[in-house]
Amino acid sequence: HGFAGTTLERIAEMAGMTRGHVRHYVGNRDNLLTDAARVFYFGDEAMDASDLGTVVASSPLLAPEATLTDALDYLFGSFGEPGADNRSVTAFVDASHTIPAIREIIVHTYLSIQQLLDGVLQRLYQTANARRCHLLAYSLLTQAIGTTFLTDVDERLERLIDGRSAAEEMLAILGTPAGG
Repeated sequence: HGFAGTTLERIAEMAGMTRGHVRHYVGNRDNLLTDAARVFYFGDEAMDASDLGTVVASSPLLAPEATLTDALDYLFGSFGEPGADNRSVTAFVDASHTIPAIREIIVHTYLSIQQLLDGVLQRLYQTANARRCHLLAYSLLTQAIGTTFLTDVDERLERLIDGRSAAEEMLAILGTPAGG
């Protein structure tokens, strides 16, 4: 039902509970959606709002030790595949316009991915300008996000292939990676 159609009544019905029980155990709809966003983005290690203010050092979606191939496989693979996860992301982005805690979770998540990409690029392209690596990390992430949103409305997986090819073309700007 999307963000607008998510009501405590619908949640209670799906859970086989009364609205009052849901409200008693989880609070209002915004609290429940925020908790759902935390679990969606961070899994069992859901962070609270105080954790999000810390330095962004890792991403719940991309491992800190990721290689460039790992990152591209993720960004133009499972990250962009159409399906329930991406519909959930779209709903959380919609919710972030009115629920600040969800906005913080989303911003934290995507800044984390950008910082990890930046680190991967700087390790791999050691002679490249740091600012160029930073901007390219931003470009790769925004390209993956755009590809993902387009794939949600046009499920042709060629979008992911084209997005990956474009990302690889952009990486050529940095020259030859260290060790190869």
